[in-house]
Amino acid sequence: MSTDATAVPADLPPATGTTSPRRARRAAIAGGVGTLIEGYDFSSYGYLAVFVAPLFFPNDDPVVSLLLALLVFAGAYLARPLGGIVFGLLGDRIDRGRVLVATIICMGVATALIGLLPTYENIGVTASVLLIVLRLAQGFSVGAEVAGAATFVSEAAPNRFKSRYGAFNPAGATGGFALAAAVTGTTNAIVGADAMAEWGWRVPFLLSLPLTVVAFLIRRQITREAHPVGSAGRTTSLLTVIAQGWLPILKGAALAAAVNGTAYFGLTYVSIHLIQRLDYPKTAVFWVTTGVVAIAALLMLPVGRLGDRIDLPRLGMIGMVGYLALTWVGMWAMGQGSLTLAAAAFLLIMVNTSFLQVTGYSLSPELFPRAIRFTGMSLGWNIGVILAGGTAPALCVWLIEVTGSNLAPAYFVMGVSVIGLLALVAIERGPRPGRAEAEEPSRT
Repeated sequence: MSTDATAVPADLPPATGTTSPRRARRAAIAGGVGTLIEGYDFSSYGYLAVFVAPLFFPNDDPVVSLLLALLVFAGAYLARPLGGIVFGLLGDRIDRGRVLVATIICMGVATALIGLLPTYENIGVTASVLLIVLRLAQGFSVGAEVAGAATFVSEAAPNRFKSRYGAFNPAGATGGFALAAAVTGTTNAIVGADAMAEWGWRVPFLLSLPLTVVAFLIRRQITREAHPVGSAGRTTSLLTVIAQGWLPILKGAALAAAVNGTAYFGLTYVSIHLIQRLDYPKTAVFWVTTGVVAIAALLMLPVGRLGDRIDLPRLGMIGMVGYLALTWVGMWAMGQGSLTLAAAAFLLIMVNTSFLQVTGYSLSPELFPRAIRFTGMSLGWNIGVILAGGTAPALCVWLIEVTGSNLAPAYFVMGVSVIGLLALVAIERGPRPGRAEAEEPSRT
């Protein structure tokens, strides 16, 4: 069995469909709508962690309670590789579209059930266990969502527009974070702090159900029309994926660690930092987070067009350098007592995630040949997410506790940015089978 990551079996049939702009646009819509809901579902827990912590992990020390809640947030990422493997192999063997519909249903049901859970006060430690189980179900689902949506869009888009259409996926996912922050902030403003802590935290989770129904209907229709089949019945095994794709999996994991470590710092940790460490008012912080994250999501669409002009590895390097230059200064500014200054610093930092997210979602599928693309990207992406993404909020809290410095999380962000730069250099100098396949007439 060949270990060449670029080797595609000779009997592999050509990709189904054509890389027309219309098909690419519809694929981008299907991907973006789904990642929007997945982003909302998965991130709601992060924004609500300050409310969930004392209800499911009561402790005399509120920091310990929060750390336990954030470890559950991180623990959901342990299920991501398993979900990526199971759904990825199905997507590579049978049908990309059906997998993308299944991930939406799985995520939506798990999120709504979290909103119905009894608390520790009602059923004791069983409540904590059930919360962990449902978070693992969320992780299982989202483990395939990123790779599935990215693969689906990448295979539909012409080479000259890979970044433009690929940007819809991270814009949707990041927009989901903004939506979650907006719903959390609105709920908190309407019901008040006391009711929010008692029952209002359930509302954002329960709203997932109608959102999931809408996303399901849209994605099912578009994926059916696109006929996004996998490898036409080929038996793709995990061993085959690892043997053929171990090097791009490593590159993809390093890139994903940087993309997600920096993203989750901004998308989930900064709001906790502003509330818990710097004592800014909760509702105001939720609205600041909503605005900053929404701007970052909208910026991804023009950034995607830029990526088609300068090439994706160079686009990612802009974001990595930006994080290295601005994160420490931005965190220092957040601690100066002005929410306006903190919001400006937050936005300055988060602009960089627009470059990295577009790069990660659009470039990662190109590292793999079509026969193993879904599974290979799932493995690389989820390894990176586990190492630096889901763990980012808990690591940031822990770093401050250990060092006593509110600036300590900046060093985590800068460290993963260096790893990302090295990964992009390796990717730029190496083969990109996905792009090469798209250039061959027989593959379109």
